[in-house]
Amino acid sequence: MNPLLSVLALPQHERQAQGLLHTPAEIAQQPETWRATYRLYRERHSQIRHFLESAGVGAQSAAHPTVLLVGAGTSDYVGRSLTQLLRRCWQCEVLAVPSTDLLTHADEWLIPGREYLWISFSRSGESPEGIAVLERALNLHPGIHHLIVSCNAQAKMLKMAAGRERTLGVALPEEVHDRSLAMTSSFSNMVIFGQCLAHLENPQEYEPILGELAEAGSNFLGSAATSAAELASGDFTKACFIGSGALKAVATESALKLLELSAGQIQTMSESALGLRHGPMAALDEQTLLVAFLSGDEKILRYELDLLEEIGKKELVKARVAVAAGRNARLESGAEHVLVHPLNSTPDDYRPPLDVVFGQLLGLFFSLRCGLKPDRPSPTGAISRVVQNVLIHS
Repeated sequence: MNPLLSVLALPQHERQAQGLLHTPAEIAQQPETWRATYRLYRERHSQIRHFLESAGVGAQSAAHPTVLLVGAGTSDYVGRSLTQLLRRCWQCEVLAVPSTDLLTHADEWLIPGREYLWISFSRSGESPEGIAVLERALNLHPGIHHLIVSCNAQAKMLKMAAGRERTLGVALPEEVHDRSLAMTSSFSNMVIFGQCLAHLENPQEYEPILGELAEAGSNFLGSAATSAAELASGDFTKACFIGSGALKAVATESALKLLELSAGQIQTMSESALGLRHGPMAALDEQTLLVAFLSGDEKILRYELDLLEEIGKKELVKARVAVAAGRNARLESGAEHVLVHPLNSTPDDYRPPLDVVFGQLLGLFFSLRCGLKPDRPSPTGAISRVVQNVLIHS
């Protein structure tokens, strides 16, 4: 039995006492919930397509809008996971902009006379910044179209959108409204929904990709959990995550998961593979775990393997982990630990929901190693499930 299943097999009262009631189950449920999110999208496809076409998205549109993907923290990383895919499929400018930036600098992001579509992602739909940003946009910039995606059917942001022109709210299936502090299935399902949006005109094209992701996810959970639990038993004090393109967003989200779930006892950082040499490499040391989410594109992969081999020759870290979509002759010299999932024919832009599972599992098992309760890993109350006490200034 892999370590994740071992945790899930504990009696409920033990899981509750150890703060394991929600986090492990929310990680484990992801492959099946991706299918549920896809079904929800197909059920509402006609309405969503009509709304997005009215905002200027689609092949029939002469003037495409500038699309802002809006969210805070993990919800911002949802947008970062989707920018390249949506830009390519929609053939328009797509930017991931944190709602925290829009709260303070909205006027600098908006150019008068341009058409905008904002797609807001939020697990709870209740964060003070997200609500304030949406409220201001609705009042001060009524020409903006808003698609609001939340995992909470009762979200205030969804209620704000109800009955308004140029707005549409979508609540994802209730089971992906994560109850734990750290977002796991909420993140991956919002990414899946965004991937569905990329195939607005031909959603059936996405169905086999979704099927491959879900099947690969079910197969990947066991090996990823075993590797994550083994690594968590080591005496690492730092972790560095790297990735290229959409997988850089996976690196960023993985770094946040480990930081949150270890209550900062494991210091984390993230960077692009080629960006690491430009200063951040100075932070690597003999207590660092390096995790590389490797591209399936051979040209990009060569750059990434060059970096891993250089780090090994310089003995900059305690251990290197490669998460890859297929075997490569150079992998064994580039990493002490190699995790392979069967998506070698799937473009990198679709991999974030799958690859991030390993980062989530590292967070879970390091949290346990640190003597914390993964569902509530912040004993000082430094962070909370929904950000609190943000005073909104007019």
